[in-house]
Amino acid sequence: MASALDHLENRTRTEWLSQLNTQYVPPKNHRRTSIICTIGPKTNSAEKINMLRRAGLNVVRMNFSHGSYEYHQSVIDNAKAAEQSQPGRPLAIALDTKGPEIRTGNTVDDKDIPIKEGAEINITTDEKYRAACDDKNMFVDYGNITRMIEKGRTIYVDDGVLSFEVLEIKDDKTLRCRCMNNGKISSRKGVNLPKTDVDLPALSEKDQNDLKFGVKNNIDMVFASFIRTGNDIKAIRRCLGDEGKEIQIIAKIENQQGVNNFDDILKETDGVMVARGDLGIEIPPAQVFIAQKMMITKCNMAGKPVICATQMLESMTYNPRPTRAEVSDVGNAVFDGADCVMLSGETAKGDYPKESVTIMHETCLLAEIAIPYLAFFNEMRSLAPRPVPTAENCAMAAVSSALEQSAGAILCLTTSGNTARLIAKYRPICPIIMVTRNARASRYSHLYRGVYPILFDEPKPDFKKTPWQEDVDRRLKYGIMNALKLGVMSRGDVVVCVQGWRGGMGHTNTLRIVPAEPDLGLSAEA
Repeated sequence: MASALDHLENRTRTEWLSQLNTQYVPPKNHRRTSIICTIGPKTNSAEKINMLRRAGLNVVRMNFSHGSYEYHQSVIDNAKAAEQSQPGRPLAIALDTKGPEIRTGNTVDDKDIPIKEGAEINITTDEKYRAACDDKNMFVDYGNITRMIEKGRTIYVDDGVLSFEVLEIKDDKTLRCRCMNNGKISSRKGVNLPKTDVDLPALSEKDQNDLKFGVKNNIDMVFASFIRTGNDIKAIRRCLGDEGKEIQIIAKIENQQGVNNFDDILKETDGVMVARGDLGIEIPPAQVFIAQKMMITKCNMAGKPVICATQMLESMTYNPRPTRAEVSDVGNAVFDGADCVMLSGETAKGDYPKESVTIMHETCLLAEIAIPYLAFFNEMRSLAPRPVPTAENCAMAAVSSALEQSAGAILCLTTSGNTARLIAKYRPICPIIMVTRNARASRYSHLYRGVYPILFDEPKPDFKKTPWQEDVDRRLKYGIMNALKLGVMSRGDVVVCVQGWRGGMGHTNTLRIVPAEPDLGLSAEA
């Protein structure tokens, strides 16, 4: 049912979906979607990280909204120790920035102060209330709030636990507001301003220091919070500098401004995260799934990776089984085209981290079977930019060839991972084996759907002394042998190989079709 030939027999999306079988079990355990796990107190050890890796973890996430540098250093050290104990399986490390934020001040003695629905209150930037908030005056640390917000707009506090309607802009420091529900005013709570464009800087001083810490520790990707424009991505690239130029920047879209400017952001970023937590506060919850589908589809069309995150298996934080709605949410995100899915509290502080990753793995695996790959490939091919760049044309041809020949794998040789990314854009049915000498690329390529990275750590030869094709064949053989060892493909399978005609980036232009044999079928007997 899930071979290339099966897809060729059921060519349309409707035909394919009508033939799905709930009892079908895939013959090989090859999940294409990567799983990102937040590491917290419950999982911060090399042993626990390896436990999660065996269940399906591909990318370790550090949440810089919490924790000290000492704590995050321990996560990095434990992740690297875990990677060393399972050779041949690169493990990526992601730094999730705190991002620009607005918070309330402190109440007197940090006590919770009740407030009733209908009560009127001043929301102010007057410094005298910074540590003296009460039910009459509540301080917020966004100085431009009175210039940016309009009468009638809503202000959410503490993830929407408290809501306020703006009645009047009294002066340059004070808004007169009405409380829209019963609740409590507490210290240092987050503030959201839905439908209001804010002009906070893309990077706070803390964010800049956090990124420098990440560069020093050789992280692989940054999950950049509250990205609102393409210029925010440029600011992060400047901060990462030349030393961090290979670090992948993933733009987290968390408010209406980011949604409105999505095309501009997509041009600049390496990938996108649909961060549904804050997004579901900043825009009406019923609109979040529309935004999610739009962003995933645009990322698919651009060939850039997209992550779906927040509350995916939230109930498993304290329960051994997920709700049916959560499983459907994960499956639909994969079916829509997400390259990665993410767990937050489930693995950071939850009671069932291993079980959460296992359920995520099983759900992704079955959701991938439901995808009508032929229909998707034909659609992506028809939407490709014309004239098609050479590297993308080769990627497209490789996927087409793999479909027609029912190949066991596509194997690509790459320096930056760009060739693997382009092949992943066209969603082959078979795995993509990526062989690279670039250690960081072998890790961040987990962002790309269906890519199995293999690090070839032999030094690059002097091509004045060693023929280029000799080095190519050595890398192809290494990739096939490791893929066979990992069980990603079987001996004798057809392998579609994508390579360049010379070394370095930007020279991919050649396809070869070889058998999955240690000698590539080049022995004298063959």
